[in-house]
Amino acid sequence: MIRSYKEMHQMSVMNLGDFWAAEAEKLHWFKPWERVLDDSNAPFFRWFPGGETNLCYNAVDRHALGDRGDKPAIIWESPEMGQSEVITFRELYQRVNRFSAVLKGKNVNKGDRVLIYMPMVPEAIIAVLACARIGAIHSVVFAGFSFESLADRINDSSPKMLICSDGSKRKGKVIHLKKIVDRALEAAKVKVPHVLVFDRGIDEWEPVVGRDLYWREEVENVGDVLVEPERMLATDPSYILYTSGTTGKPKGVVRDTGGYMVALHSSMTQIYGCGPDDVYWSTSDIGWVVGHSYIIYGPLLLGIPSVVFEGTPDNPNPGIWWDIVDKHRVTVLFSAPTGMRMLRKFPVHWIQDHDLSSLRHIFLAGEPLDEPTYQWVTETLNKPVIDHYWQTESGWPMITNHMGIETLPFNPGSPTKEAMGWHLDVVDENGEPVPAGERGFLVAHPPLPPGTLQTIWGDDQRYIDSYWSMFKRCGKDLYFSGDYAIKDEDGYFWLLGRADEVINVAGHRMGTREVEEVISSHPQVAEASAIGIDDEVKGQAIAAFVVLKEGVEETEALHKAIIDLIRDRIGPIATPKILNVVAQLPKTRSGKVMRRVLRALCEEKEMGDLSTIEDGASVDEIRNALKDMERKEG
Repeated sequence: MIRSYKEMHQMSVMNLGDFWAAEAEKLHWFKPWERVLDDSNAPFFRWFPGGETNLCYNAVDRHALGDRGDKPAIIWESPEMGQSEVITFRELYQRVNRFSAVLKGKNVNKGDRVLIYMPMVPEAIIAVLACARIGAIHSVVFAGFSFESLADRINDSSPKMLICSDGSKRKGKVIHLKKIVDRALEAAKVKVPHVLVFDRGIDEWEPVVGRDLYWREEVENVGDVLVEPERMLATDPSYILYTSGTTGKPKGVVRDTGGYMVALHSSMTQIYGCGPDDVYWSTSDIGWVVGHSYIIYGPLLLGIPSVVFEGTPDNPNPGIWWDIVDKHRVTVLFSAPTGMRMLRKFPVHWIQDHDLSSLRHIFLAGEPLDEPTYQWVTETLNKPVIDHYWQTESGWPMITNHMGIETLPFNPGSPTKEAMGWHLDVVDENGEPVPAGERGFLVAHPPLPPGTLQTIWGDDQRYIDSYWSMFKRCGKDLYFSGDYAIKDEDGYFWLLGRADEVINVAGHRMGTREVEEVISSHPQVAEASAIGIDDEVKGQAIAAFVVLKEGVEETEALHKAIIDLIRDRIGPIATPKILNVVAQLPKTRSGKVMRRVLRALCEEKEMGDLSTIEDGASVDEIRNALKDMERKEG
């Protein structure tokens, strides 16, 4: 039996037909595939062509109609609303069937698009699964994007139905989702026949006669019903997920059905090390790829409970996450470094006052994991922390430590080695591998494994231009991740951030992460963000923004200590032109620092769309801090 990571990874790349066929056979197929991979039209790779299956059937029916019908499927916790709910697989099966009938009754069929703009409620997951059941292509939009962003996605996908909630709450503040939808539909060029509203009693709204429908009323009208799952080709699209951006037409990443299903099911056991008795919690949002893969499909495909959380890590207090881990005996937690850095500000008793004995692994992804945060999480929770790397485009991890195969030695700051099926390299601008330990571009050799993006919705050429064109001039067919990385002598990968997030100070190039990690290593610092700003002399200079741990006071001595640390670790060239201590960084509601906002504030330029910002007060605070600095310098 193959047990080692090295053997399994080599087989997944060199003998991919046998490897992925064995993984696919663990799931239900209405009709077997004709071959495992069709790469005749590269880079449009087609996995399991000819095979027929259904994502919803595999995620719900297999368990509801089997021996896991009474087991929890969804565990919903909403500190925002003071509500919680546990839904078994059998109950989920019934509710998904009813909503599938609602969709069919409104003439939504296979291939039609359904846009979902909802908060973290079970109904959002039911809507996604119902789309998968009938073969409609769902497109979930993060319930926080502006009406302009929503209108862009409506125009691009031409949905037959839009599903939303009346509103949601974020730290007690009402977000007017239905009103945002109304504005988006007014601005959109495409007409949407039906808007289905899940009314939570949070916000008042006026229905548009002939267009708007009430969720509860529609579901009650269909009653108990069985909707047979659509027999989907493995190569049929399952969903469109738009990559976030501030300018230009959004890119709608298209995911297939069969390859995605096989990759996620495989990853749940091989990467996350999950079995039938586990309770899995991804703290993300269903509006992002993590939510699609590891809130909805991944855990449900394996038949284990998925915790669904509507809230923030520090509300009503900084112990809320650990309350939930304790209450539901969560075994595997998947979060982001940003969330941990936020909690790092608070006293550790908020964590240590809980029984976390059930928790086996903590996975972090979404941005580079700096060593200070890694060490803090490891020491504070006394649990293994697994950094792993992936993208909206990949759909599941590209680089990771495999908890279900062989645990490789941990190297803080590295997400470890390639996931199954991924053949990655670090290359120079000519597509040639760089020596071990040198920085280069992270690329993947074809074919891309199952579960990865198939194309860009309605724009095959943009797919090629965006991901496959960078090294064409050198005669190389390589997928470009968009990131800088280092591969060391042991084969471990070290991510250095986006290739476009490089600061060039007087000809010296350094990644934003390099500066941030040094600042974050100071024992009194909770988190930091660094950007490059225009400088007349050096071309660019560094601006750094620092959040201190709770109870730490800002002093001149602390400023000097941080600057000395940067000069010692990187060199005098990295001395920040601006070093500001702030209470919070401007972040999206998914926890990513909005560097463009920091840059715009420093350079007194337009900030663009701020609809996804977590707390607008952070912008005012940084603006005032910059003005105070100018006054002191004056």
